[in-house]
Amino acid sequence: MGIIDALFFKYFGPVFIKEDSDAESFIEKMKSLSSKASGKLKDKIDEQIIIAEAGLKGEKQIAFELKNSGMDMLIMHDLYLEKNGLSAQIDFLVITRKHIFVIECKNLYGNIEIDEKGNFIRHKWLGKFERKEGFPSPVSQNERHLNILKEIRREYKNNFVTQGLFDKLFPQTYRSIVVLANPKTILNDKKAPEEVRKVVIRLDQLVAYIKGIEDQDDSLKSSEKDMHELLDSFMKCSKPNKSDYAKKYEDMLTELIASKAEPQSEKNIEKSIKEVPEKQTPKVVEKPKEKVCPKCGKPLVLRTAKKGDNSGNQFWGCSGFPKCWYREKI
Repeated sequence: MGIIDALFFKYFGPVFIKEDSDAESFIEKMKSLSSKASGKLKDKIDEQIIIAEAGLKGEKQIAFELKNSGMDMLIMHDLYLEKNGLSAQIDFLVITRKHIFVIECKNLYGNIEIDEKGNFIRHKWLGKFERKEGFPSPVSQNERHLNILKEIRREYKNNFVTQGLFDKLFPQTYRSIVVLANPKTILNDKKAPEEVRKVVIRLDQLVAYIKGIEDQDDSLKSSEKDMHELLDSFMKCSKPNKSDYAKKYEDMLTELIASKAEPQSEKNIEKSIKEVPEKQTPKVVEKPKEKVCPKCGKPLVLRTAKKGDNSGNQFWGCSGFPKCWYREKI
């Protein structure tokens, strides 16, 4: 640290302004539902718990890296913002001396491929078989988050000149980072567009990546006071996330329990009985009596004459033909 930095920019290190996450309460609620559910509904709930726990684990790993970064930064975890009809659920908002970072965490099982169009594809192995599945681009997701930050901060610019300067410097000051938190994940980004490749990193690269961007930028540093004022402008648009992601499963479980526990009233039983169609007595079709050859006792079969004066006419002939030549006119 230089003499000027030591005099004017006192080191305060990484500070978490908000460290908790809505995911924790979601997991608790889902586990409670799982204990009461059964069958396919329980399987669905348990699947959501696994996904949420993996995401939370990845976010805790990122929090650990930021806490041990040794950098001056203000950190907000799991921040929900609303502005001008737009909303954003940001995993981490990090304000440093020179930049604002929006960090999106992905803790996925399997390997990740990014194709030439910037599409994200996950490769998973199920035994000997490989399964590919696409998922929404976290880079595009972060771009939407950045747009909300832009909307919030633009209001603080009082005229066209300051707004124009803000718009020009925005891509340099506000940065997107997508972190792959699973250490076993292999990233294949050889075909990915440059603008996508440069923002997708592994967890162990996070702190070095932020420091590198800070060091390469010759912009003036913000004071700790300015950093807090910037954070406060975002906090004014912070709202409690009203989305209850567990409610859908809660309603399904309530419905299932009600359907099992609700006794049928006499009226409902009567109605059910009325709705059952009257059982029809099946019609008994008498099987025609089998004609028997009077000579040998074998069944007679219907035949058609092919030759002679009776050609084309039908007759009863013994099924024992040619041993038995019995015939009978119809």
